[in-house]
Amino acid sequence: MNENSLELLAAFLEGRAALVRALESEASGLLHGGNDQKGYEAKMREKAALLAALAEDAAPLLENMDDETADALAPQLEAFSRSAANSLRVKSVFYMSALLYPEDYVDGAKNDLENFIDEVRRRA
Repeated sequence: MNENSLELLAAFLEGRAALVRALESEASGLLHGGNDQKGYEAKMREKAALLAALAEDAAPLLENMDDETADALAPQLEAFSRSAANSLRVKSVFYMSALLYPEDYVDGAKNDLENFIDEVRRRA
């Protein structure tokens, strides 16, 4: 049951990661292609809201795992959600844009959520 639960979690997270990348791409197009700052900010708020709900949305998938695995994965999901919720609370578009990207991020590399998906897949 645990292996299948991990696969389901990885697939769920991949869907969220794809949505995040799509929102970021749309936001970039709005900002750089159309100089639409308000549109860019709206896409960043969508990204942050999606990530703020991540832990809660993933919770049912953790319930089907053994406690040790769920306890190992839940803190990272909660950290993603907590950071995103904080960015929304302080209304910082810069903070929202930086979600999932460490300070030393290199363009084209995987973001923190994509690296976490790799970790989930390794456990499966």
